[in-house]
Amino acid sequence: MIAFGPVPSRRLGKSLGINNIPDKVCSYACVYCQIGRTLRMEIDRRSFYPPELVFEEVKRKAWEAKEKGEKIDYLTFVPDGEPTLDANLGQEIEMLKALNIPLAILTNSSLIWREDVREDLLKLKLVSLKLDAVSENLWRRIDRPHKTLRLDKILEGMLEFRKDFDGKLVTETMLIDGITYGEEFKKIAEFLRELKPDIAYIAVPTRPPWEKWVKPAREEVINMAFQAFAEAIGEEKVEYLIGYEGNAFAFTGNVEEDILSITAVHPMREDALRELLKKANVDWPTVEKLIEEGKLIELEYGEKRFYMRKLKSRELP
Repeated sequence: MIAFGPVPSRRLGKSLGINNIPDKVCSYACVYCQIGRTLRMEIDRRSFYPPELVFEEVKRKAWEAKEKGEKIDYLTFVPDGEPTLDANLGQEIEMLKALNIPLAILTNSSLIWREDVREDLLKLKLVSLKLDAVSENLWRRIDRPHKTLRLDKILEGMLEFRKDFDGKLVTETMLIDGITYGEEFKKIAEFLRELKPDIAYIAVPTRPPWEKWVKPAREEVINMAFQAFAEAIGEEKVEYLIGYEGNAFAFTGNVEEDILSITAVHPMREDALRELLKKANVDWPTVEKLIEEGKLIELEYGEKRFYMRKLKSRELP
């Protein structure tokens, strides 16, 4: 299926997906991949589907959605492999512009050192770049790249792309348990300071990963990454992607739901949380109740107290 959805997305609103790569051709074999094992490890761009077929499939799906009264915020290249391996990507983007719907892509960044890939990505409104590590050893352990890829070239390509891209640029950093990150968060933060993304997302696996040993990072680790990134690029530009449904930015009038919604996106400092409770005219026992129910977790960082929504489960099925 080349076109699917539209599906709800925290990053993209209602997104109609474009599967322009067969299952599962990729330049990485990430330990946390939630699609499955990489069947063909490749880094050379080639044609997979005729661009006309991709366009017609997406056009048909978009028309069906419109007939049902469904809104589409983005057409998103989010295939079962790495989308920039598609040599026809630029042509497909140009054809799809005729549908007058913003275009986005979720890429693992592995080929962004190539000028032709950067030229294709410049045609999009939103680009999401994977940034799991900036240190060679962690990058190879987590993302397990094609043996010929070089991390320094990829990072340079990301910075080069940023110079020319006037759309929305976001990054995504996946955190898993069992990894000793050490100073890595500070190193990633320094790179983010230079890259200047519009949003830096921090994610954990929310579906069964390919490697059975992989579990979501602990809340304390997630908070450490958030604080390091926030110090570098600003708290308003760092958000969680930890798998909670619905509109995490919505204020419902139900203070418990509001607290859980907000803390699923980013941690709340104690003073900010108390201010929210004051506006809702409720007392601190509301927070204590959420902690006792296992819905909220209390963390400390830099001599300040933070509150974060507890992950549903670290034991993935």
